Amino acid sequence: MLSIQNLHKQFGNLVVLDGIDLNVEKGKVIVVIGPSGSGKTTLLRCLNVLETPTKGNVSINQTDLNFEEKVSKKDIQTLRKQTGMVFQTYNLFPHMTALQNVIEGPVTVQKVNKEKAKEKGIQLLEKVGLGDKIDYYPHQLSGGQQQRVGIARALAIDPEVMLFDEPTSALDPELVGEVLRVMKELAHEGMTMVVVTHEMSFAKEVADEVLFMDQGQVIERGHPDHIFTTPKEERTRQFLNLLSE
Repeated sequence: MLSIQNLHKQFGNLVVLDGIDLNVEKGKVIVVIGPSGSGKTTLLRCLNVLETPTKGNVSINQTDLNFEEKVSKKDIQTLRKQTGMVFQTYNLFPHMTALQNVIEGPVTVQKVNKEKAKEKGIQLLEKVGLGDKIDYYPHQLSGGQQQRVGIARALAIDPEVMLFDEPTSALDPELVGEVLRVMKELAHEGMTMVVVTHEMSFAKEVADEVLFMDQGQVIERGHPDHIFTTPKEERTRQFLNLLSE
């Protein structure tokens, strides 16, 4: 389904990813945790080539990109069409309504018929609990509502994999739950997901596998029960102990 092999990323002399391997089966939820600066966000951005890896392989289904060689723009676009990305900040177009934001990708990139895109966009906004906000502009929505529009927008392209980059980190605590609730529903429906988050309760409840990253490497990986109760690595224990203080 989704696979990365020996993934490296450097910015000048700074090594941000140092040989990451990851396989994600269809319908599985992978949660990536770790301290700030550990490479989590860069890993996600490399999965859809928002950042170009220094070397390694990224593949989704039949699309395989080898960064030891020159990768074509066409192959990058083919890969991106299979991923939906939800960012820390909402990145909505301020001059567009919620529905217009959701249908922008399908209409302009995928050339979907506008009326069909609208019909699906309304369904997606209803799915994330915003069926009554389709004509609202971003400034009329709360942070949690804007992030749910962002999720609907990512789903509108029918992605094979959803990538979430700390989607609740910019939200007030009382708004976190409404976004996590939508993500849990997607997981239960069988959406393949890679989630970078500090929400450990979400990881414990939803993840099929948890990866703990530090200094550009996967230090430990396993089922949530293992990672959160009996981690093998001292660095993992240190991180989790800090969170519980």
